[in-house]
Formats: sequence, structure tokens, C-alpha cells
Amino acid sequence: MPYDPSAFPPFAVTVDLVVLTVRRHALCALAVRRGEPPFQGRWALPGGFVRDDEDLSQAAARELAEETGLRAHDPSAPAQDNGAHLEQLATYGDPERDPRMRVVSVAHLALAPDLPAPRAGGDASNARWAPVEELLQQGGYGREGEPVAPLAFDHARILADGVERARSKIEYSSLATAFCPPEFTVGELRRVYEAVWGVALDPRNFHRKVTGTPGFLVPTGGTTTRQGGRPAQLFRAGGATLLNPPMLRPEV
Repeated sequence: MPYDPSAFPPFAVTVDLVVLTVRRHALCALAVRRGEPPFQGRWALPGGFVRDDEDLSQAAARELAEETGLRAHDPSAPAQDNGAHLEQLATYGDPERDPRMRVVSVAHLALAPDLPAPRAGGDASNARWAPVEELLQQGGYGREGEPVAPLAFDHARILADGVERARSKIEYSSLATAFCPPEFTVGELRRVYEAVWGVALDPRNFHRKVTGTPGFLVPTGGTTTRQGGRPAQLFRAGGATLLNPPMLRPEV
């Protein structure tokens, strides 16, 4: 029986981005205020429709560049110039998720070190870095005292899934170093774990664990005083992608 495209309803495909960074020792996500319907005036995750001539990874990389100025990680690039970590997160296809039409979203997770203030673009009227706990509130008030409405579409669910992916992966992989600059101290890496997990970690135990995990960190031979006090040893990410033993998340 011949295939008849008209027998199937049309639908659109979008990419939504959970862009996470650590700012002022807090895990933050990029949020944009929608300037057009639907959900005009509400905060949402950045993203957009996939173009006819691009695949999903290209669309996600394009949106990342347009929203943050970052390019996605290139495995062939030098270690110190690798760009942002970008990976596919999950697909969301509830028929009612977008009031305009049937829209399937392929969400992506992006991680990068402390990023500058974002600039709004496209149909966004404003953009900001916001603590993830604030964005995930269903009502209530944010740090500035302004009312916090739920995120547009199903973006609260997407954001929660992205945050949990990051929290889980830094347990058994070297993904935490994606939040760090090319050279960092153990203290700076510890603050990444504390921000992502939302817990306080013992500095001595943490130092012993990360420096004793094969392939996790490599000393650069340099030191820094940017944290104040005595010079601290600088490290870069090692070649290990999986941590053995893993960095288990403390129970809270």
C-alpha cells in the first residue's frame, strides 16, 4: 500500500535548551521572558524550531550560539578551547504541550563555566541567569521579591530533568569539570559540586577523593591566589570520562 503523507497530521519539531552554569556559588539556568504569545510575559527555556536543512544537534548548537554566544564542544579542538558541553536530554511530545499546534521538543543540556549576562534575542523580551530552585517554584516569590509564575509550556519538567541529569552524571563522570575554566583549583571544583548538589562538602575529604581518583585531575604545575590566602594548586581535567570510584552524592 503506497505511503500517503496527507494521512498523517503535520507537526513541528523544536529544540529546547537547559543551559546550566554556576554563578555566585549557585546553580543557575538561562531563562528568557517570552515577548510573544503563547505565554507572553512568562519565563521559559531558550529554544526554537528546527529548520528544514539541519539535524537536531545542529539546531541545538545554533540555538546555543544565538542565545549565549557559546559554541558546542568540538572533540577535535584543543582541550583549552573545547566550548560548552552539549548533550541530548530527552524528547517531550505531549499533544497539549503547545497551544499553537502539535510540537515535539527534543531538549538538550548545555553546561559551561561562569557565563556573562545574557542578551535577549528572537521573540524574547528579556533574558537572565536565575537560580534553578527559583525557576522551579510553582508560584511564590523570587530573590528580588517579584512574583514567580510557573515556566511556560512544560519547561519546568524539562528543567527539572536537566538538573537531575547533571546531578547524577557528576557522581560517576568527569562532567563537573565542564563548569570550570580550563585551569581550576580543587576548591573551585568543590564549589561546583556543592552548587549542583545543593549540599556542603568537607574540603579535606573532597580534596582527597578527587586527587586520588585516577585520571580525574591533572596538576598543571601552576598556582593561583584568586581565591585569596595562600597560593592554591591549579589542575585541569584529566582524560577519564568515568570516575572509579564514583563521587557519591550525600544524602540530604
